[in-house]
Amino acid sequence: MTRTALSTKSVQFAEFGGVEVLEFVDVRMPEPGPGEVLVEVLAAGINHIEAYIRQGQFADRIETSNHQTQGSDFAGIVIAVGNGVTQFKRNAEVLGHARMSSHAYHIVVKATSLVAKPKQLPWEVAGSLFLAGLAAHDLVDQVRVGQGDTVVVSAAAGGVGSIEIQLAKLRGATVIGTCGERNFDYLRQLGIKPVVYGDGMIERIEKLAPDGVDAYIDNFGQNGAALAEELGVDAKRFSSSEHRRDLELETICPDEATEKHNTDVLTKLAQLAADRQVSVLISGYYPFGFVREAFDDLEKRHARGKIVLGMKPAHSLSVMKARDVSDARD
Repeated sequence: MTRTALSTKSVQFAEFGGVEVLEFVDVRMPEPGPGEVLVEVLAAGINHIEAYIRQGQFADRIETSNHQTQGSDFAGIVIAVGNGVTQFKRNAEVLGHARMSSHAYHIVVKATSLVAKPKQLPWEVAGSLFLAGLAAHDLVDQVRVGQGDTVVVSAAAGGVGSIEIQLAKLRGATVIGTCGERNFDYLRQLGIKPVVYGDGMIERIEKLAPDGVDAYIDNFGQNGAALAEELGVDAKRFSSSEHRRDLELETICPDEATEKHNTDVLTKLAQLAADRQVSVLISGYYPFGFVREAFDDLEKRHARGKIVLGMKPAHSLSVMKARDVSDARD
């Protein structure tokens, strides 16, 4: 008698385009090889860079196939390990990073790409922590934020910006976050000084930073370099949205050294989040079947914090977005 192969599902696209090209595809259940782990995914974050790749913006830099999978962030449960894996056992709770594959019910990754999930870390936070957290950590490092600095972060309420401002504050910096007025209360809750975008922004920043600005991290991508120069920021302490893009692209297809760095940073971030030293706001929590809607939400660029896919939500009848609840009270 022939044994029927187990199957699972992953999100794929066969051509570049908008959210309409995303499809659920039945695939053979993957099996872990030596040094690898099979994980049942429970939550997976989504990121702008994934949308850009799917739209074909980086076709010259990121190799894709006719049945391209996607996704970098995930958290889940180990269901099988390959030969040589000793640090994780079946049923272990983990979070990790994947090479364009985490938007699936099951994935195989290297054991060295996994981190043990702290018990107190919520699944949805664990599943969305990697790419935004890594970019935030490395960009704060690049501009050498330290005790007593004054730092400006643009798009400070977004997935990356909201982590950058907290990491900078943990280093002892005074942090000014630029954002829309609807996000002022959110930033203030994190101990950040909010400044609205638009004409006169330089004067508003200078009023909050009478002794000057030491570093500027731009996630917005419009005249960031000119603004930083006008504020007197040393060019070596300015990070552009292009720097962030390049960092994220390197993370999509890392070399061995970068992979190790990524896991080390994720280990650190998981503990900071578990200890509530870094708070990750889940702006939208979408059942896996709503992946198109989740990306459509993300690409409107109004989300605070992170948007997450839940592979096993309590129900799949509707989507609740934290910002909608908050905005209804404004």
